[in-house]
Amino acid sequence: MHFADSLTKESKTKAPICIGLDPNVSKLPEGIAKDASGVLEFCKGIIDTVSEITPCVKPQMAYFEQLGWEGMKVFWEVCEYAKSKDLLVIADGKRNDIGSTCEAYAEAYLGKGKPIDALTVSPYLGSDGIKPFIEQCVKNDKGIFVLVKTSNPSSGELQDLPVGDEMVHENMAQLVEGLAAEHLGPETSFSCVGAVVGATYPEELKYLRTLMPHCPILIPGYGAQGGGAQDTKPGFLADGTGAIVNSARGIIFASSGKDWKEAAEQAAMDMAEEIKAILSS
Repeated sequence: MHFADSLTKESKTKAPICIGLDPNVSKLPEGIAKDASGVLEFCKGIIDTVSEITPCVKPQMAYFEQLGWEGMKVFWEVCEYAKSKDLLVIADGKRNDIGSTCEAYAEAYLGKGKPIDALTVSPYLGSDGIKPFIEQCVKNDKGIFVLVKTSNPSSGELQDLPVGDEMVHENMAQLVEGLAAEHLGPETSFSCVGAVVGATYPEELKYLRTLMPHCPILIPGYGAQGGGAQDTKPGFLADGTGAIVNSARGIIFASSGKDWKEAAEQAAMDMAEEIKAILSS
C-alpha cells in the first residue's frame, strides 16, 4: 500500500502520533544494561508497550550509530521487531547526498525488503538530493519526510532568511510540494513525499500547511521541546488527517525506575487522547 495511504489509515485507527525511539544509553532506566544489548531490550519494551496506541515509531539513528557496529545491528533488529508488531517505521537519519551516493543511501534504507517505511531527508543540496529517495519510495511503497522548518531554536539562522518576498523555508515548502504532487496515494490526497515542520513554530506550521496541501507533515517538538498539543493543530487538515505528531523523551523516559514500561504506556495514552481532543475541538 502507498505509504501515505497506510499512514493515514493507521492514524485514523489509532491516533495521529509517533513515538520516537531515542535510546540514550545514559538515560536507560533501572535494570537495563547501559550497552547495545540494553538498547535492544529497552526499544523492544517500548514497542511492546505502545504498539496498540501509535501507528508508528521513529528510531533516531544517532543513538544507535554511536554504539558502533553493535548499535547498527540493534537498529535493524529494532526496525524488524517494530514491523513484526505491525508498526510503521520512520528512520530518523536526515540523509542527503547527490548522484550515486544518494542512490546508495536511498537503496540502503528504502530498498525493497528493508524494514523501514520512511526516512527523514535533508534537502540542502536541492532536488538532486531528494529525487533518488523518491524513486525508491515509488518502487517500494515507501515515504520520506523532508526537513522544511525544524523545531530547534537556531533553525531561523538559515531557514528564516529572506529570499525575495519569502523566507527560505517557504521556498523549500514549495519545492517539496512540487515533488510531492507527482506521487499521490490512490486512496488519499497525500504523497509519499512529506515534510518535517516543528510544533515549536505554530504560525509557520499554519502557513506551511497551505503551501504543502499534499504533504503529510511529521511534527516534532511536542512535549520535551516545548510544543503543546494546540501548537500541532495547524498541521492537520480539517478532517484531522495529514499530520503525525512525534514525541520521544516525554514518552520513553517517563520514568527511570522499574515502572518504565507502565509510565511510557500512560504517557503515550495521555498524548494520544490530548491530540485527538485538540483535533475534535
